[in-house]
Amino acid sequence: MSESELGTLSAADRQRLDELNARLKELNGTFIGYPCSGVFDYAPLFHFLRYPFNNVGDPFVTSNYQLNTHEFEREVVEIFARLTRAPEDASWGYVTGGGTEGNMYGIFLGRELHPEGVVYYSEDTHYSVNKILRCLHVRNIMIKSDPDGRIDLEDLRETIRIHRDVPPIIFANVGTTVKGAVDDLPGIKKILHDLAISQYYLHVDAALSGMILPFVEHPQPWNFADGAHSISISGHKMIGAPIPCGVVLAKKKNVDRIARQIEYVGTLDTTIPGSRNAFSPLMLWYAFHTVGEEGLRRSVRRCLETADYAIARFAAIGRAAWRHPNSVTVVFDRPSQNIVRKWQLAVLHGAAHIITMPHVSREQIDRFVADMAEDESPAANGELSPEGETIP
Repeated sequence: MSESELGTLSAADRQRLDELNARLKELNGTFIGYPCSGVFDYAPLFHFLRYPFNNVGDPFVTSNYQLNTHEFEREVVEIFARLTRAPEDASWGYVTGGGTEGNMYGIFLGRELHPEGVVYYSEDTHYSVNKILRCLHVRNIMIKSDPDGRIDLEDLRETIRIHRDVPPIIFANVGTTVKGAVDDLPGIKKILHDLAISQYYLHVDAALSGMILPFVEHPQPWNFADGAHSISISGHKMIGAPIPCGVVLAKKKNVDRIARQIEYVGTLDTTIPGSRNAFSPLMLWYAFHTVGEEGLRRSVRRCLETADYAIARFAAIGRAAWRHPNSVTVVFDRPSQNIVRKWQLAVLHGAAHIITMPHVSREQIDRFVADMAEDESPAANGELSPEGETIP
């Protein structure tokens, strides 16, 4: 099909797109409940969308499919490797379609290294992990969470002790979905040491906090230097992108054990998908070469300050709200469904949160808190949720 045969939209179809744009623009003004930054501008990259490029295969190996952005993808991986303190010249990674793919990769690696292993994950873990475990058909046990969202170390210790004849595959959260909790990696490693377990795998889901903790003065232990074997981080969250994306990093020696040569594309099969988005690496590369690490550091500081501002505004209307150290997730009692819908909040049982991403302003916080002040939901009056959950 030639360019002259591509055709044009009808007036009715153009109107539909205009209406969609207007609706999204309006909804963007009350988008404070999910961890996706709205501060980005990738317009200088739009001309690359005319090419059928595809990052098929391993980004560190040449491919017969040469319309790719592997060079830029490698640079992005190297930046993330430095920020996560990955072992120099001994780590590997690729740009994913988002956190779920990165977590699947980590669990997949753990399963391939320890086929008889059992995956341990907390009840505050993202819902997609249970789906991944079903897809990979891996033995797994859910561990209780502490009230603040961190994995319950005593339950983990006792459960691993009972099943200490098989290698544990630990799925650790660095910033849980609802409460922003960071699992205690030193505590997890102490359990493994105390039980004399040498064969294990530790994957870290750092979807949001993985781009916060490198830029704060006193981060919780969370990266390769703290014992992780693989880490998944989202790109569309703190960095910001119109397309879900992320990076997964792992120790190269573990990845080498699962690599397969694919003749007809002339490269190694080391990733989850075959065809991969070649535009996302360009966006992440562009962000690091424009905003830069210092820009991200300033953005993280502003986001944390906005979170504290939100907590103070809640206190001013007599409503309790809290956050974990180094977290932009502000947790409070679940409000009425009208507020949930208007402000696009994520809720679970008796808890709700706002997430002070780079686009969230103090003016938005003021408008939201004003709505909360008028809320007459049961939670607003200090009653328990139907599930009986209380929020610390």
